[in-house]
Amino acid sequence: MIWPTHSTLTQHFRSLLRACARHSSLNTGKKIHATIITTGFANSPNSFLHNALLHLYSACGNPAYARKMFDKIPHSHKDTIDWTTLMGCYAHHWVPRDALFLFVEMGREGVGVDDVAMVCMFNVCARLGDVEFGVQGHGCLVKMGLSASVKACNAVMDMYVKCGMLGEARQVFEEMEEQSVVSWTVILDGVVRCEGVGSGRVVFDMMPERNEVAWTIMIVGYVERGFIREGFKLLGEMIFGCGFGLNYVTLCSFLSACAQSGDVVMGRWVHVYALKTMENEMDIMVGTALVDMYAKCGRVNAAYRVFEHMPRRNVVAWNAMLSGLAMHGRGKVVLDIFPRMVEDAKPDKLTFMAVLSSCSHSGLVDEGCQYFHELEAVHGITPTIEHYACVVDLLGRAGHLEEAEILIKKMPMPPNEVVLGSLLGSCSVHGKLELGERVLQELVQMDPQNTEYHILLSNMYALVGKRDKADSLRQILKKRGIRKMPGTSSIHVHGQVHQFCAGDKSHPQITDIYIMLDEMIRRLRVAGYVPNAASQVFSGCDSRVGNVDELEEIEQALFSHSEKLAVCFGLISTRAGSPLYIFKNLRICQDCHSVIKMVSDIYNREIVVRDRNRFHCFKHGSCSCFDYW
Repeated sequence: MIWPTHSTLTQHFRSLLRACARHSSLNTGKKIHATIITTGFANSPNSFLHNALLHLYSACGNPAYARKMFDKIPHSHKDTIDWTTLMGCYAHHWVPRDALFLFVEMGREGVGVDDVAMVCMFNVCARLGDVEFGVQGHGCLVKMGLSASVKACNAVMDMYVKCGMLGEARQVFEEMEEQSVVSWTVILDGVVRCEGVGSGRVVFDMMPERNEVAWTIMIVGYVERGFIREGFKLLGEMIFGCGFGLNYVTLCSFLSACAQSGDVVMGRWVHVYALKTMENEMDIMVGTALVDMYAKCGRVNAAYRVFEHMPRRNVVAWNAMLSGLAMHGRGKVVLDIFPRMVEDAKPDKLTFMAVLSSCSHSGLVDEGCQYFHELEAVHGITPTIEHYACVVDLLGRAGHLEEAEILIKKMPMPPNEVVLGSLLGSCSVHGKLELGERVLQELVQMDPQNTEYHILLSNMYALVGKRDKADSLRQILKKRGIRKMPGTSSIHVHGQVHQFCAGDKSHPQITDIYIMLDEMIRRLRVAGYVPNAASQVFSGCDSRVGNVDELEEIEQALFSHSEKLAVCFGLISTRAGSPLYIFKNLRICQDCHSVIKMVSDIYNREIVVRDRNRFHCFKHGSCSCFDYW
């Protein structure tokens, strides 16, 4: 009988470890690792087993074990591939900064850096937005004579694009001896991001060759900016003209764009396409993207139906569903289904942000506080500043401002803008002027350019009759040259997005819209509507309501708020009784909230408004938020 030699066995172990790495078989790999340790085969550096183990743990996404194996390899037995493998592991598994430290260490150790290592480094810089490190890396690339590498140059361009430096990316592109389809695609992405879809279309039409990514960038660019017809036309060319199929990455990109723009028409088309091509086995990523899209487009019931029919659900899918329900004020539903989630997937930090947020939007103070206290004790999750912000918002909305302030003081980290901004918003709702003034001072130090804080406090002054102080804050903003972000509202009608700003006169149907607005205001007044002048403190007119003319001017400014114009356009452009879906970039004001409640009853319409914080579903004269927002 011939016994295998030491060399044969180590070669066999390396083959097994490589196979485990290819298939991400971590458990099997660990068993082989245990056998190697007990037999002592790894003691010899020439066995190169620690190298193989490094590649196994890197491929399986375990950076801690990968680093341990890396450190056990003698310097003489480490090559560039080993260093790059660990860099890639760090880059892809949530420790990207360590990848940059490792790149610097490679240089200090005199390890030869190849284009693969450079690509990895630039990808990390792009993800982190670290343009300073990326520029230094670009210099290294040139010095080491790797500028001829198309892959490395593509990575440099991508880094510049992700950091908003399109000019530098274009310069690299123009200096390349050979430009691949990926090179063109990176530039296309940058142009669409920085210059818009018009300029992007010029680059797209110039491309000598287009891949699926280029088509996706262009279509997503159109959809995100509301050019739905152009997006659909290009999608048809991509599928029926060029024969490209849509994989799960492309489908998720389209659904994400639909969620951002609020375009449910294309979202439904993508849903049907996914059902036809994937048959009964819906990809979990696509299913999750569908849930997110429907929820963010105001169709939370459709999102829930998709979620219930998913064959598998992981924590990401659950988080999408819980967050969607939270945005729609369905806090009780979130708490009802949370026990099911615990059986299905392990909750993470984002899960509890959704749970706490749902409690906040629904006024479930006791339940929210209970979940916050159980976060670490029961679920082993250390509360982050985002969790504290949710609880501050929860307490503040319910009027427990003293408790919220005490919680902020007890936080293990200093409060950020989100935490203090939530507290200031609650001060505004509940008229806590003295506390609001203190909070504003802290917020101004953090971000002097943010107008929202000044506006909230100014409204508080106006509501309690201190209009001189309200005007003083307004003058401070004017002197600093800081302007309030304009409110815009958009509505999808017949495959097109129509956007309005306050006092808009630019829409092609503006005459009909204002005729409808006059009729709507007349019917509202008959029903008992009284304009809320306090909602218009920061109008173009003087905030002092001293006579009838000034009051009328303020009321006219209120009537032409962007969401009211969008509602009027929806009323004249859609069939009677059909729902309206409106998307606003800022928080809906109190006057518009009151008006749309009444409009939903007078015109028998369901009107769904997505503002910056949440959804409001107006129906039969009431809102899903129960005036608690």
